[in-house]
Amino acid sequence: MKVFNQSLLIISLVAFLAACTDDAGVEEAADSGGEAAESEGGDLTVAVPSDIVSLDPHGSNDDPSEQLRDVVYEGLLTQDENLEITEALAEEWDQIDDVTWEFKLRDGVKFHDGSEFNAEVVEANIDRIQDPAVASPRAFLLEMIEEVEIIDDYTIRLVTEEPFAPLLSNLTHGAGKMISKDLIDEDYENALSEVESDVTLEEYYELREAGGDEFTEVADAISSETGAMVEAHPIGTHYMQFESRNPGENTVFTKYEEYWNEPANLDSVTFKVVTEVGSRIAEIETGDSDFVVNVQSNNIDRIENNDEVTLERRDALSVDYIGFNNQAEPFDDVRVRWALTMAFDSEAVLSGVYNGSGQPAVGPIPPGVLGYSDNIERPDYDMEGARELLAEAGYEDGFETTIMVNEDNPERMDAAVFFQESLADLNIDLTIEQVEWGTFLDTTSDGEHEMFMLGWGNTTGDPDDGIMPMFHSDNVGASGNRSFFQDEEMDALLEEGSRETDEAARQEIYEEATEKIVQHAPVIFVRHGEYLNAVSNDVEGLVIDNYNIFDFSEASLDN
Repeated sequence: MKVFNQSLLIISLVAFLAACTDDAGVEEAADSGGEAAESEGGDLTVAVPSDIVSLDPHGSNDDPSEQLRDVVYEGLLTQDENLEITEALAEEWDQIDDVTWEFKLRDGVKFHDGSEFNAEVVEANIDRIQDPAVASPRAFLLEMIEEVEIIDDYTIRLVTEEPFAPLLSNLTHGAGKMISKDLIDEDYENALSEVESDVTLEEYYELREAGGDEFTEVADAISSETGAMVEAHPIGTHYMQFESRNPGENTVFTKYEEYWNEPANLDSVTFKVVTEVGSRIAEIETGDSDFVVNVQSNNIDRIENNDEVTLERRDALSVDYIGFNNQAEPFDDVRVRWALTMAFDSEAVLSGVYNGSGQPAVGPIPPGVLGYSDNIERPDYDMEGARELLAEAGYEDGFETTIMVNEDNPERMDAAVFFQESLADLNIDLTIEQVEWGTFLDTTSDGEHEMFMLGWGNTTGDPDDGIMPMFHSDNVGASGNRSFFQDEEMDALLEEGSRETDEAARQEIYEEATEKIVQHAPVIFVRHGEYLNAVSNDVEGLVIDNYNIFDFSEASLDN
């Protein structure tokens, strides 16, 4: 079995994580001995800050949704605690030539609906995420796959349009997770029925294969209806299966007894939406929840002083940032973007808002990831320089603008207030808008914003995923480029980086890309974050990875 050569990336990531955390990556909460929990069963409750956007692995590209979807779905590949690519639904893989990878699929795997996992399922999922009727914001992660060749029931070949270095890494992403083909078929049939189309399912697939105007017409007609069945009852192969959902309140998953590996110990996992961070912490203090996601840095002492709870800290392969809508005045002027970047005191915000959690960010790629360089410099904090640039751009008297933050993240609100006070010295009147998470994503996807605060998590460990979604023109909107930054030279550079297979050459490409981003200042980089979660000491065997995805497969409750 050949594994894609990511030696530089893996070595640097391991070194980074070893230097920055006590456990160098994945760790088992409240189980330092690594022994299996003596007790089994139980119903574990997780308090989360945001409700999901979608239960469809092709339906949205946000972390809160992915944290839930991961218990239901599996992909062909995954990553181990050292971020090295390893098997999941594919047992072996080999590169046939520059554009062709062959995968041997796991036999005997069944979906929660009893249907079999096989080569046809993989083909159906790749076709679906690329289907314009689905309009997946994650399509860019697999759009380079030109053909799925079925060799036999358990052997496939993926053929890309051109050499694509991050393919295996991208297959570990949630975009590559497998939905039951029976459910995919049912979803399309439902969509065709809802629009009263005369086209049958088989005819639709034939039209999609052929392409052309007729297919485009049908795809456009059903686009608003696709995904409904997947959302209503998601079906994967993983260790938990969907039980129920009460939007805005909770989503429940129960043990999948026929899981191909080993059935989970827990009987169920309930994700409870608790938007206010103090209320989430109270949940674990009272025992109403067993695990709390995102406790925020100003609560570190509160958690660490509680003998019944463990604070799980993880350096994140992510970046927090303030984004400008680069297509809206006055942020279509790079001088204005530079001025506001110079008016942002990142060190003071890191200390005063984030309590020293995380580390300063110069660009989108964190230390330890291929493409990072400590030779790149961002503009220094310089209020006088900012004032001069604004005057040069014609805004010496300032202007009015707004910044949007999601209401469930008080740290972002505090950072926005900090920025608001700084900009007031430049006669810039900044209004802060707090909105619900789903509304936030919709609004910033549609470009109906001026400024916003958000984070981007690299969820493949490859620099392509840390920079391409945020800054390539094709990904404007829901795919990740919410700053609406578009630059042909940047696009060409990022495309070159995805094609290049030599790691030294890729390092140079992504260094150059980061330098260009700093020059254009489409966003203000705030920090590379740190995941802070609280786990009851009654929970054993829980694994939290470096993307803040949770593995409950061996978890249990000792109470």
